[in-house]
Amino acid sequence: MRGISSSSSLPACLHGHGSSRVTSCATACLVLVALTILVISIDPRSSTTQPSWFLLSSSSSSSSTSVSVRHAAATSASSLRQTSSWINGGGGGGEHLLVRSSSFGGGARSRGRNSTGKEVLVEGGGGDGTAAAAAAVIGSSSGDGGLLPSVALSPAGELTAAAPAPAPALEWGVDDAASRDDIIQVMPQVQRRRDVKLERLEFGLAKARAAIREAIQNKDNRPPLTDKDYVPVGPVYRNAYAFHRSYLEMEKLFKVYVYEEGEPPVFHDGPCRSIYSTEGRFIYAMEMENRMRTRDPDQAHVFFLPFSVVKMVKMIYEPNSHDMNPLRRTISDYINVVSTKYPHWNRSFGADHFMLSCHDWGPYVTSADANLMSNSIRVLCNANTSEGFEPSRDVSLPEINLRSDAVDRQVGGPSASRRPILAFFAGGDHGPVRPLLLKHWKGKDADLQVSEYLPRGVSYTDMMRRSRFCLCPSGYEVASPRVVEAIYLECVPVVIGDDYALPFADVLNWAAFSVRVPVADIPRLKTILAAVSTPQYIRMQRRVRAVRRHFMVNGPPRRFDVFHMILHSIWLRRLNVRVVAPEEY
Repeated sequence: MRGISSSSSLPACLHGHGSSRVTSCATACLVLVALTILVISIDPRSSTTQPSWFLLSSSSSSSSTSVSVRHAAATSASSLRQTSSWINGGGGGGEHLLVRSSSFGGGARSRGRNSTGKEVLVEGGGGDGTAAAAAAVIGSSSGDGGLLPSVALSPAGELTAAAPAPAPALEWGVDDAASRDDIIQVMPQVQRRRDVKLERLEFGLAKARAAIREAIQNKDNRPPLTDKDYVPVGPVYRNAYAFHRSYLEMEKLFKVYVYEEGEPPVFHDGPCRSIYSTEGRFIYAMEMENRMRTRDPDQAHVFFLPFSVVKMVKMIYEPNSHDMNPLRRTISDYINVVSTKYPHWNRSFGADHFMLSCHDWGPYVTSADANLMSNSIRVLCNANTSEGFEPSRDVSLPEINLRSDAVDRQVGGPSASRRPILAFFAGGDHGPVRPLLLKHWKGKDADLQVSEYLPRGVSYTDMMRRSRFCLCPSGYEVASPRVVEAIYLECVPVVIGDDYALPFADVLNWAAFSVRVPVADIPRLKTILAAVSTPQYIRMQRRVRAVRRHFMVNGPPRRFDVFHMILHSIWLRRLNVRVVAPEEY
């Protein structure tokens, strides 16, 4: 399938299990011996000097750093996660980047609460209060990058800290001016089992961090990287050079294991059309993937839990019952199965696992397991930051309404001079935002074509193609398929809402090709849009056309398309977690 040239339609979206990979015993033995020798030679514990890619730079001039620890309620294990640095530009909300992190030996623990009242557990230091003073909770309003211990499992089932540490935080689009040659080095305080395969995985991730960090620091001093397919350039990216380097590192290294347990349609299946199509298309593409998917869980950097919330709602949920407990039990049972059969979930408390859902209920059913909710990477269309979505850990999944497999027919539009309508919206009156939009603009201005229903014979797609701006207000939930519809039709999207974490905001500069309007500014909507000059609009529309490749659904997937952008978002978040072997006991 990889050799198929581009076409105007997608293949049938059929799901199924792949066969297990057969390896030669003799080859495996040779590889294991060679790997053991390699890891021993680079073992950071064998010397007081760590490899450069594990070093943590610091400076008195840098912003304050902290230890960030999450408490997983209703479980005996406390959850440690790493925070991210945030950039408050374009697209709204914090953007996820690589983290600053370090290691702290065993020490005192103290409890506290974050700004939302959630209980947290602070661990580290010698109990003198320094760790508590430096603590910062993921999702706090400050959004500062911080120091965080690596993930490790103790004999008592609690997470502890371990050295060596990953590289410092990296900020896309800005120089890492705070980086210096000072080194913070803390050696492990406990004996740990030797896991050569895991060490090799983390060693590769550490080198990738170093390469991406170097790319960020030298973005203005290097020519664009060569690429046979596409070279990211221009203002649609926060840092095009660093993104390209990160993408190439992902292609070279990243491996995903898909748990084979579970039967369709609830597992290994999903909708391939409708507004939930991203869910089914990703599951299907991941099942068929042969480049970044591995059949050996010991070779995987992340683990995919292939359940479909859409299918669960259809098959398990009792209509109008408002009872999601059957869905939660299904997910809880599934995690129990994979955690019993494999060591990987318990080893990291789910921190290197991810789930994906485009259904509105996706975030809520993850409460079935405290570690899934607090540790795992949740890839969600319902990326609502006011309801627990954390851009530093979770991934915003684009909501794409595929009405047919002929995706190319939904793409393209005229130039600015052939778009007589300033802005357009048509949609149902539901949720907290749309009623306000309809109240202020429905049928009140010829320049803003706002309505609930279009007259018979008027094409929704044609109206978007005739409009300069396409209004994308939140409905019952924050995500709207209109965002991608607008991008497909080269209509500049206007995102109306306050809590939506936009897709791929790690690397995309949404301010360059979209407009973000707070709910409070709905009465000023025409003034805001009319203030965009014609030359400025033309630039924005060209950028919409340029960024469209990252939202395209292709069959089979092509480099830099929506499937690979989702994987790249997961890849970035995996770089922020370091898993170590459990303690010996």
